[in-house]
Amino acid sequence: MNNIPELFWQATLNEIKQGYLYNQSSDEFLCLICGEGFTNGIIYPENNTLYEAKKYIEIHIAKCHHSPFHVLLNLDKKLTGLTDHQRTILELFYEGHSDNDVAKSLSTGSTSTIRNHRFSLREKQKQAKVFLAIIELLGEQIPKKHTFIDIPRTAKQVDERFAITEQENEKILSTYFKQGPKGPLDSFPLKEKKRVAILQHILKNFDANKNYTEREVNAILKPIYEDYVLLRRLLIEYGFMARVQDGSSYWVTL
Repeated sequence: MNNIPELFWQATLNEIKQGYLYNQSSDEFLCLICGEGFTNGIIYPENNTLYEAKKYIEIHIAKCHHSPFHVLLNLDKKLTGLTDHQRTILELFYEGHSDNDVAKSLSTGSTSTIRNHRFSLREKQKQAKVFLAIIELLGEQIPKKHTFIDIPRTAKQVDERFAITEQENEKILSTYFKQGPKGPLDSFPLKEKKRVAILQHILKNFDANKNYTEREVNAILKPIYEDYVLLRRLLIEYGFMARVQDGSSYWVTL
């Protein structure tokens, strides 16, 4: 599986484990695997039984995607860091097989080899926890530099791009909005720090408590800059906005 919805990268660890998240602004439960949404308060039928949205999305995941575990396990190796052999062992462990059963299934002939694999995987888990802690501490360091920019909680990467002072922000906006802050964008810079300042400024045109269709987003962005598709894409990429997979709903994440 390589076509991962943008929602996946905006989810918390617990949301990834369950395979869905709840979007408060649209009052929907959204599948992180395919992006399909189920509206809270709507009753969904399945095999002559009626289910509320929260329960039905669990049925949807089991029916359409097997389980979050299997989806994660079958992600590209670049994302999981797992070899094919490790992936097979993990799947057998998940199915409840004993070390002896796994050894027989893999024709290793030795349960001690499987126990060594368990140990290696536990070490990998420890390393992952330490790495996550390091990255989160790095992200927390950025706001200490008196940044003027609100860092999106869904930003895929928090780094120096977001360390912008109020003075820097004013200079960037005056440079690229020559007709004033409410006027059109004269050009769009390549430097990411400048892009962040401009994108956050553009975000003021959206209501944080409203969901937008793609057409509505385009209508807001078109008067600002001719390449409104670029703006729409970058608002998502930088984490200022999120959307469902089919583009039918967009919302502010700050």
